[in-house]
Amino acid sequence: MTREFTAGRLDVRRLAEAAATLSGEDALSTYARLSAELAAPAGDARVRFKATGASRDDPAGHPVPWLHLTAGATLTLVCQRCLLPVDVPLQVDRWFRFVADEDTAAAEDEEAEEDVLVATRDFDLHALIEDELLMEIPVTPRHGNCPQPVQLSAVDPDFEAAEAARPNPFAALEKLRSDKSG
Repeated sequence: MTREFTAGRLDVRRLAEAAATLSGEDALSTYARLSAELAAPAGDARVRFKATGASRDDPAGHPVPWLHLTAGATLTLVCQRCLLPVDVPLQVDRWFRFVADEDTAAAEDEEAEEDVLVATRDFDLHALIEDELLMEIPVTPRHGNCPQPVQLSAVDPDFEAAEAARPNPFAALEKLRSDKSG
């Protein structure tokens, strides 16, 4: 019997036992949290993914489900130098090990090199893809070379003029000092 795997309700153990691969392409707009980061509507932008299951034995010889996830998308973000849109390609290539419950996952995730998640029969692969791509967004997206010259100066002529017009608060003290010495 052939089992069809779906990303919205993925049986991780079955995928791993079958050493199966699930791949697809979704509209970026279906990922709400990713779309919220965009400088402009997603348009026809796509998220591509491939999830491959694997079963590896633990030290006691029991099979443990693993998942290798690759995903990619190009997001249009705001350049932090020139404040214009910049296309930022994001790529994920990560292994995940699955355990039986939250307590085990929390305890083992601290010491494991790979990410440790809870295996369920209705695992939401889309949520994992979105989480991983969100973590790949650079803190300060920017162009290699901005399309317009960027003013990298903090000098504002209006601010400088206002500062010069303001009376010096220590001028009165200087006047008292000169009156005493005279």
